[in-house]
Amino acid sequence: MNKNDMWKVTPLKSCILAVLEKRGGVIIENDLENSLKDMYGDFSDSELNKALMTLENQGLIHVGWISKTKRRIQSMTKDMHFLAVGED
Repeated sequence: MNKNDMWKVTPLKSCILAVLEKRGGVIIENDLENSLKDMYGDFSDSELNKALMTLENQGLIHVGWISKTKRRIQSMTKDMHFLAVGED
């Protein structure tokens, strides 16, 4: 039985938050993916996007675009507020 055949003990969302904490609350998506592969194992792009979307909807992180292909993931602090689409 290889590593990919076993159930994951820690949810991907928890691993994302742990990586962000180690990195001071801000990370580029490519660096996040590399750190998560070491900590979590294999995951798909859709699994990562779903976890990021869930964390953002819960108000725990903010995902923003730096360029067309690069995203910046940031932990939310109590003094940070981002408006949802249409809330301006």
